[in-house]
Amino acid sequence: DGYRNTNQVSDDYRYQDGNYDAPNDGYYRGGGEPAQEEDAQSDVTEGHDEDDEVYEGEYQGIPHPDDIKEKQKKRSPAMDDEYRDRAELMAERMEDEEQLAHQYENIIEECGHGRFQWTLFFVLGLALMADGVEVFVVGFVLPSAEKDMCLSSSNKGMLGLIVYLGMMVGAVLLGGLADKLGRKQCLIISLAINAAFAFLSSFVQGYGFFLFCRLISGLGIGGTLPIVFAYFSEFLSREKRGEHLSWLCMFWMIGGIYASAMAWSIIPHYGWGFSMGTKYHFHSWRVFVLVCALPCIASLVALKFMPESPRFLLEIGKHDEAWMILKQVHDTNMRAKGEPERVFTVSYIKTPKQVDEFIEIQSSTGTWYQRWLVRITTTLKQVWDNVLYCLTAQYRMNTLMLAVVWFTMALSYYGLIVWFPDMIRYFQDEAYESRVKIFDEEEVSHFTFNFTLENQIHRNGEYRNDKFIGMKFKEVRFEDSLFEDCYFEDVRSSETFFENCTIISTVFYNTDLYEHKFINCRLINSTFMKEKEGCHIDFEEDNDFLIYLVSFLGSLSVLPGNIISALLMDKIGRIKMIGGSMLISAVCCFFLFFGNSESAMIGWQCLFCGASIAAWNALDVITVELYPTDKRATAFGILNGLCKFGAILGNSIFSSFVGITKVVPILLASSALVGGGLLALRLPETREQVLM
Repeated sequence: DGYRNTNQVSDDYRYQDGNYDAPNDGYYRGGGEPAQEEDAQSDVTEGHDEDDEVYEGEYQGIPHPDDIKEKQKKRSPAMDDEYRDRAELMAERMEDEEQLAHQYENIIEECGHGRFQWTLFFVLGLALMADGVEVFVVGFVLPSAEKDMCLSSSNKGMLGLIVYLGMMVGAVLLGGLADKLGRKQCLIISLAINAAFAFLSSFVQGYGFFLFCRLISGLGIGGTLPIVFAYFSEFLSREKRGEHLSWLCMFWMIGGIYASAMAWSIIPHYGWGFSMGTKYHFHSWRVFVLVCALPCIASLVALKFMPESPRFLLEIGKHDEAWMILKQVHDTNMRAKGEPERVFTVSYIKTPKQVDEFIEIQSSTGTWYQRWLVRITTTLKQVWDNVLYCLTAQYRMNTLMLAVVWFTMALSYYGLIVWFPDMIRYFQDEAYESRVKIFDEEEVSHFTFNFTLENQIHRNGEYRNDKFIGMKFKEVRFEDSLFEDCYFEDVRSSETFFENCTIISTVFYNTDLYEHKFINCRLINSTFMKEKEGCHIDFEEDNDFLIYLVSFLGSLSVLPGNIISALLMDKIGRIKMIGGSMLISAVCCFFLFFGNSESAMIGWQCLFCGASIAAWNALDVITVELYPTDKRATAFGILNGLCKFGAILGNSIFSSFVGITKVVPILLASSALVGGGLLALRLPETREQVLM
């Protein structure tokens, strides 16, 4: 009777957290571990001591649950992972990730929101500011750079689009790498590429090298946007995420204001530069390019002192490093709040099941470049797999809908912000042409012209024994006129042409009246001596002040929309914010039909930018929240790359209709915004969910 049934004995042993606990029924159990006494438990944690600042709950080698499971697996006859079905392993990982998501949310809430998040906010804000600056740099330097580099219209168009092309590639590539190599590491790479090639572009002289440097610079800065939002979101709790990601968006606006102010302050000062002979020139616009790289450099330096995202570290199984960073966040915030005695109570954190996808077979054999080749191709294969994962059944519909919303938003927004300045310039040209002076059948002889002739048309005139010395022709046309025994010396001209003229016994000395400026003219016994060196292209006289002012006001006008979107993002939700903002922006587009002056176009531009910024902010937030940690930056990079493609398309389409019709750009922008806004309403709301 003293012996119990064997089955009952086995039932009394309960497996719990990897340890076998025997029932306390007074029977001796061979091989059982003694129960842990309460005094022994205190060895794991210690209370706060003012001398050595040791906190209760400080990590001191507490066994991780996964380690305990691993020990249990060695004792049990379970199959090795390599023989298990991959679907089973992935299912286990998904279950682990769901548990980690909820635990991580609780940990971030315990860490609080304070000094650490605000420090990271400004560091990442500088990186986002660099992205905003990059969009404006080329537009500001073109009026000056085109003269130095002798750029044709097609060259200028390519230079304007090349930055977007680089940003498109950089967003996809560097965003994907951030999910494999880490947020901090890839952001440093991204900023370093941008800073290096932006700095180099200010010194190169040739158009080809300048174009290449701006392309690579754009590639570097293109990766910042997806990485910055993924990085910052992983330090924010659910209640703070929408609001503070929206506040972060303000740095893009600050970047635009910074670029406008620096251009206004630097570029008009043509003396801020130097020359080395006749071949090398460093003019003021190159100083502006250098100054625009400062936010990127500042963010790059500050980022060296910030930690990696602990959420990313947990995804790749680095439990201890993630724990130490979270404790750092907690202690930094608590000390700033005057509560250094607050204890970080987390002892261990769930880490997802690690599924090895690739093995570097040449990690210890072969040459160094073979090992690097294997490593690079393996990483790129993993990035490509992540891209394809965003199109799997679980995320396909959300990805496609977000892609349409991002594209329609970019097509209309970037198309219009290029169209507005072009339309303003068009209105200026119309007003200028309306003031043209026409001279018919004038006869001038033995007269010396030593002043500027501007915006004039001379028809059927006769000029005999006249001198044109040290003067400038600006927007002047001579039609069916006669020049006989005249003398041109040290003459400069822009948009000046001679059509169907007869030129007899005339000398041109040190002028820029090149052959292409004489259209269907008869040159009889005329001589061209010592033509001016330099570019033979005529450039438009841009009103630099107006360009800077329009960009400055456009950037400043998004401030009210930024504030409103930040305050309401967590109250009304991301979906309503996107849909409402896009529909209001579409209404603003229709009022552009009534913009028939410079001031009206500037006003409608400010209104449109202010209304549309809320949609941009909400798109950034919902894109971060819809995807899991190991796919977040990849998905954001894909969608942001598509956004830059929409910008390229919008710039090309909208600029081609300037001076032709306003109907096509307005209807295209309005219909794109309405379609994208209505589709956005079908996206899932994410403000109540934790980061997966």
